[in-house]
Amino acid sequence: MRLIDINLKILILIGTLILAGISFPVQAEKVNPEITLISVYDNYQVDPKLKTAWGFATIIKTPQELILFDTGGNSEILLSNMEKLSINPASIKKVVISHIHGDHVGGLEDFLERNSNVTVFIPSSFPKSVKNMIIQKGANFVEVSAPGKISDFAYTTGELYGPPEEQSLIIDSKKGLVIITGCAHPGIVNIVKSAKKLMKKDIYLVLGGFHYPPISCIKEFRKLQVEKVAPSHCTGDLAREAFRKEYKEDFIDYGAGKIIEIK
Repeated sequence: MRLIDINLKILILIGTLILAGISFPVQAEKVNPEITLISVYDNYQVDPKLKTAWGFATIIKTPQELILFDTGGNSEILLSNMEKLSINPASIKKVVISHIHGDHVGGLEDFLERNSNVTVFIPSSFPKSVKNMIIQKGANFVEVSAPGKISDFAYTTGELYGPPEEQSLIIDSKKGLVIITGCAHPGIVNIVKSAKKLMKKDIYLVLGGFHYPPISCIKEFRKLQVEKVAPSHCTGDLAREAFRKEYKEDFIDYGAGKIIEIK
């Protein structure tokens, strides 16, 4: 049989299979996920049922996992707010701590009492006492110094100098980069620039404590083409209101109980 006849028979067979509704397997591309951000600890309040206190903690929910970013300063408030939001501590597998200050790491020890089956990502500059505590509670820790991947679609900026050294979280979401900061001691604009340079993608949302930034940082945000902002915790009322005025409908009130769905 000639080669041309064989090729013709193959084409006829493929056509018959397609008409019969049989499809060939196709390698699926990895698609950036929908994510949900849930404020579980903040000094600003959105849901009146939740308690507030100075500090910060946010849950990042992806289709694969829940990540806890910072733990606030009081574990009782943290765990109470999580319970009211129907978040089981045992459902969290990764904890990321931005920096050493008590209003961000204070709730960690008691959280680990409730769930030690986690990996805690901490700046490498953390004291040995914190690292020993994590081990004693039965959890694992990873020391972070350089930028890197934490899980699918979640990255750390690595330690940036403040003082103190601080890491921020970058989520590669369906709509662009989401940057989550604890206190932004290295400077909120520096963090955003570092994240954009690292990922080489557009920034959809910057969320968290901006550490009383100068009002001029809003112009820098616009230059960096930050689409939406959700400043909270240590941003300060003056800067927060300036962001609200500039960003209008793209300003998000963020505080304890706020839920942001990015679809």
